Amino acid sequence: MFFLNRACGILLPVPSLPGGYGSGDLGKPAHDFVDYLSRSGQTIWQVLPLTVTDGALGNSPYSSPSAFAGNPLCISPDDLVARGLLLRDELSGHPPFSEDRVDYASARTFREHILRLAFSRFSPDENYEAFLREQEHWLQDYVLFTALKGVYKGAPWSGWPEDIRRRDGNTLLAVSRDLGGELDFLRFVQYIFFSQMKNLRAKCREAGVELIGDLPIYVNYDSADVWSRQSFFCLDGDLLPTEVAGVPPDYFSETGQLWGNPLYNWDSLKKNDFSWWIRRLRHSLSLFDTVRIDHFRGLLAYWAVPYGDRTAERGTWKPVPSEDFFSTVRKELPFPSFLAENLGVITPDVTEAMESMGFPGMAVALFAFGGGMRDNPHIPHNYRRDLAAYTGTHDNNTIEGWYSEDASEDERRTFREYSGRSVDGGGAADTVIRLVLSSVAERAVVPLQDYLGLGSEGRMNTPSVPSGNWEWKAKHEHLSEGLSRRMRSLAEIYGRK
Repeated sequence: MFFLNRACGILLPVPSLPGGYGSGDLGKPAHDFVDYLSRSGQTIWQVLPLTVTDGALGNSPYSSPSAFAGNPLCISPDDLVARGLLLRDELSGHPPFSEDRVDYASARTFREHILRLAFSRFSPDENYEAFLREQEHWLQDYVLFTALKGVYKGAPWSGWPEDIRRRDGNTLLAVSRDLGGELDFLRFVQYIFFSQMKNLRAKCREAGVELIGDLPIYVNYDSADVWSRQSFFCLDGDLLPTEVAGVPPDYFSETGQLWGNPLYNWDSLKKNDFSWWIRRLRHSLSLFDTVRIDHFRGLLAYWAVPYGDRTAERGTWKPVPSEDFFSTVRKELPFPSFLAENLGVITPDVTEAMESMGFPGMAVALFAFGGGMRDNPHIPHNYRRDLAAYTGTHDNNTIEGWYSEDASEDERRTFREYSGRSVDGGGAADTVIRLVLSSVAERAVVPLQDYLGLGSEGRMNTPSVPSGNWEWKAKHEHLSEGLSRRMRSLAEIYGRK
């Protein structure tokens, strides 16, 4: 656990790192970035979820076929050369990759090719066998699920033969024997991912950089988790969801947000001592120093929408056995380091749970200027020490994009009056960065795009827009020595170095 005193850092997903082969990766691009952070006076690196992404789901890191498996797109090909599993010239001959966009399709094709080649030369050792034992609780189900997705041409598990859908033991044994070679390959891929992740975390610790991960609260219906743990989710006799996740209508949406994820069967989870959730939390903490829990309030109560509804309007709030859950977390994970995503309308029970567990919340300066500053938790003068303050998040426009395109005239006027600066010709991002860094919040995190002063072209994700998201990628020239000096200077000015 990191014990912080006015720290600052950068929000940047691993695939968005400069360099790599179609996407940034856990090898040289990540290690070089840690060195850059260290030179720049930054002691935090926050990433987005590193679980497997799916092109059919828009490549969102928040929509994964596994809550545990690592993303092969983040595997470093150069590391495979260093391990003696590939020759250097075997990394050439790929099609040209985009420098400023994550090239998901080409990166997947390339990783698939080189990983199968590397696997053909791999000899299991003690480290590999230890990995299999440590990850047994999820790995076998994941590799079998993934192999079966290949057999059935990507069809969701709800469309598989009945005996496989319902996980008949004899049938699964038979298909596991038939698919043995593919299962071994998929295990190898995960072993390489977690080996590289372990090395990156060691690099961060050596450099004094806190690595913050991200844990989506829900999982996809078409996932290894739901298929393999059916009793832990709200499914009917046909194994379809009875209700799905979302949030109710609010200021941002008249019809609410319909996420569509299956909801947890908390009664069943409780009977099993919340074992699946404890393993998931422990797994995340083994990868990161601190983990942000997305939609934390869903661990207190959740908005349940009837399956098949087209909007979230007809949902109802349902309680979680949160007291029992958090008591189990305290018992099994005595000193967990989590951040609670507490954006939106937060009820007193959520705040009480955060305080009881010692989980800091979030504040986002982009939300500060819409009125009601007296009680607005996102305005910097209302910040508490024990929170993480952000200029913006992965779901927002950049600061410059927001000010020039999204903010109302009232918001722009409030912004100018509050900051005491005229930024109509640019400089909104620098102003907000300074407001966040100068605040009392112990953690201050800035998306790299805001330090670069980018407009909406640097936006990472636009919620409810199905395509074109998660593609922004930094260039080598973005990580200049000039920017490094500026970040270091600001960290020193505001006592964060």
